[in-house]
Amino acid sequence: MSIKYKINTMISVDQFIELLNESTLGERRPIDDRECMEGMVSNSNFVVTAWDDEKMIGIARSITDFSYACYLSDLAVHKHYQKKGVGKKLQIITQEQLGPKCKLMLIAAPAANAYYEHIGFTNNPRCWVLDRDQDISS
Repeated sequence: MSIKYKINTMISVDQFIELLNESTLGERRPIDDRECMEGMVSNSNFVVTAWDDEKMIGIARSITDFSYACYLSDLAVHKHYQKKGVGKKLQIITQEQLGPKCKLMLIAAPAANAYYEHIGFTNNPRCWVLDRDQDISS
């Protein structure tokens, strides 16, 4: 198996959705909302992908300033390629492109907590989420 990794290679929304479905991450993403998915692809400013020939089999999709913070919003690996180091390599390449003080941050699915701890991430309980439909005006 010869996996090639690419930085900021253009991908289609269909390729992204297909990978999310094949990785199980599609269960937690709005894959039926094409407009949202298009925004997710086009507005990411740093993407590392993994390819087996012409098939995208992994993605690390981030939003970053490259200096202080990098939010890894999607890390997905096709289920047939999981547990082969693809996800870890995607994160290593992501981190190599960031400045020396830039932190890599993510919100893990509950089932993935052990994985992130295993590869060196530390748990930070200070994450807060504000859903779009919440009223914060009062």
